[in-house]
Amino acid sequence: MKEAIILFFSTFDPNWAVFWISMFPITELRASIPVGIEVFKLPVWRVWILAVIGDMVPTLFILSILPYVHDWVVKQSLLGPIVTKKLNSAEKKFAGDYKKYGPIALIIFVGIPLPMTGAWTGSLAAFLFNIPFKKSVPLIFIGVCIAGTIVTAITLFAEKIIGFFV
Repeated sequence: MKEAIILFFSTFDPNWAVFWISMFPITELRASIPVGIEVFKLPVWRVWILAVIGDMVPTLFILSILPYVHDWVVKQSLLGPIVTKKLNSAEKKFAGDYKKYGPIALIIFVGIPLPMTGAWTGSLAAFLFNIPFKKSVPLIFIGVCIAGTIVTAITLFAEKIIGFFV
């Protein structure tokens, strides 16, 4: 799936390709940074900025739209009670952890560039834990910046190691 997304964007201007690849939940900046640096040979600073901005765009939409989607789903006779019960259960289960670890937990969750972590799932987590929009956006942004820096460092380090052996 990742390969198909990257192949699709290979016909785009490299700057736009990095930006758009960063917006997909499967790839985010974990794929766009290595593609920007290794495939398109763009300057590292530009790749980092484009990837971070591209990763943040969906966050703004997700955090803006989820409350309305939630309200609509809750009003549905079939799904409403099920969704309400599951969300309340999740909130009760993790509320203590969020209070204990606070905003740093969201930053770390988004900032660790592993599968199933990142801006998309961080946005969902912020919504589930009722973190207000004005608080969650900067926390997710910090996490995305950390993830971008880690992925950039790994990409550059891997390039040096591979170059040493080739």
